[in-house]
Amino acid sequence: MELLYVTVIGAALGLGVRYGVPGRDTHGLLLIPATAAAATAATWVLLLWLGFTFDGGWIWVFSLLIGPGVALAFALLLPPRRREADDALLARLMAPGGMPAPARSV
Repeated sequence: MELLYVTVIGAALGLGVRYGVPGRDTHGLLLIPATAAAATAATWVLLLWLGFTFDGGWIWVFSLLIGPGVALAFALLLPPRRREADDALLARLMAPGGMPAPARSV
């Protein structure tokens, strides 16, 4: 049950990351919170395998720092890469012969 709690809290912290970092126009609403939730849950399970107990405080601290930290890194790295990819695609489509022909139906 604690895994559910920590995952929901991690997603809520990820939502805070989404609105605290610029560039949120380059990705969907739930991408950063879902990344935070997944990283938080994975950290929790890994720490359980390493011998941390679910009622200890350190497992909560590590999980709730690492999960949103991963989401923060993702939120900072994604917008520039997305803009570069969009600009490259636009340049390719605007080049002569760059527009693909529409598909014909038989």
